[in-house]
Amino acid sequence: MPQPLEGLLVLDWTIWQQGPVCSAMLGDMGARVIKIEQRGSGDPGRYLLGAGGKDTSAKPNWYFEANNRNKESITVDLKKPEGREVVLALAEKADVFVQNFRKGVAGRLGLDYESLKQRNERIIYAGATGYGPLGPDSAEPSFDHLGLARSGIMNAAGEPGMPPLGVAGGIADQMGAVMMAYGVMTALLARERHGMGQEVFASHLGSMAFLQGLSLSMKLMAGFAIPRSFRATAGNPLWNHYRCADDQWIALAMLQPDRYWADFTRAIGRPELGTDERFATMAVRGGNAEACVALIDEAFASKPRADWIKILNDDPGDYIFTIVNSVDDLPTDPQVLANDYIVEVDHAQHGKTQMVGLPVGLSETPGSVRKGAPELGQDTEVVLMDVLGWDWEKVQALHEKEAI
Repeated sequence: MPQPLEGLLVLDWTIWQQGPVCSAMLGDMGARVIKIEQRGSGDPGRYLLGAGGKDTSAKPNWYFEANNRNKESITVDLKKPEGREVVLALAEKADVFVQNFRKGVAGRLGLDYESLKQRNERIIYAGATGYGPLGPDSAEPSFDHLGLARSGIMNAAGEPGMPPLGVAGGIADQMGAVMMAYGVMTALLARERHGMGQEVFASHLGSMAFLQGLSLSMKLMAGFAIPRSFRATAGNPLWNHYRCADDQWIALAMLQPDRYWADFTRAIGRPELGTDERFATMAVRGGNAEACVALIDEAFASKPRADWIKILNDDPGDYIFTIVNSVDDLPTDPQVLANDYIVEVDHAQHGKTQMVGLPVGLSETPGSVRKGAPELGQDTEVVLMDVLGWDWEKVQALHEKEAI
């Protein structure tokens, strides 16, 4: 099957996560992605092997693999004019250029948008930053943790009175990458329709603010954001999560609780709660939330989760609920597997390797994870000869000058 971005050439001058994931997403959809790495060292993400105090050095580099699948790698020395000329020559042929270095770095090396635009007016130039391209902090460095902090999400997670809470997994980096890929795709469509290249901006701050769009909109229009809440005093006890007898959790999400309440109380074996005046309507129930949640807690604690799933599924009440997973549960979740949200790749170095699949499916032109991350510089000669048409003597001369 054809892929949506087949035939497009993407230059990926990125490190760590926010930039690399953006270009990996473009690669997933069929673009040819050439990762430009500094000669001798490469992307520092290549050397991040541990997390949470755990040594993962005996396994594939999970961090680099997650961020750099479906790419080729070339190495250049950007401190040398010959190395920079390699990148500029590739930019003449490219559709997209992605970078996530601090403001000013690309300009000092002659790899900013204006410089590349002089060589290729149709290029889409995407730059990821921490706090956006404008404003007093536009040149400040940022990593994922700072994106979580500045965006307010640390004070949205958890319950009232808790200190700011981090969210594991590089969430701000990932969200910044998703938004930048969205911008690149939109710019490519605009180029197709209107004929011009342009610069695309994305940031930790802007992406994480948009992720919290509902809460931020409430602040802007109602004067306050959606507040943290206590599980034990949830205003709608049917929009909450409960611990079962086997220490597994189940989550309920019934946004119109009054239409479910009587049936639900019968299903959990507490039909008397359906006629209890303290819980007669959502408004009254909210005023007695602590007592209501405690009674539901008591009911769910009486049986293991598998029993409750069967009870709620078999009951005619048509309840809206699911299990509470940990990340450890996702590789065996039947829904994850059925939809290829995790896929198996034949990795050149590690054999059969599971990777995160694509979150978006297209019926006629699906994307795919075709290969793992490249070794440092493994494609340098092939790319220069294939994309640029340079002969072996020219490539060898660049090797001798240590420009590649």
